[in-house]
Amino acid sequence: MNVKEKILELFDEALEASNAELQCEKVTDNLVLLDSGLDSLGFAILVARLEEELDFDPFVEMEEAVYPTTFGEFVAIYENRKGRLKS
Repeated sequence: MNVKEKILELFDEALEASNAELQCEKVTDNLVLLDSGLDSLGFAILVARLEEELDFDPFVEMEEAVYPTTFGEFVAIYENRKGRLKS
């Protein structure tokens, strides 16, 4: 399973755990995170679960804070960090 697939899986879990519903038909790279249905608790759950599964939290490791606005930007942060691990 690639990083994006894992994020999608855990995104669904976070929605369920926070009693939220997806506010669109499908999660796409252009989905604005604030419009996704996840609130701050949901995103905290998602990031915590991703850290458990992937063994890293790219947001903690960043020298400068980055706040992704779309699902695609969120995924890219994880993919870029995962790619640096392989180097």
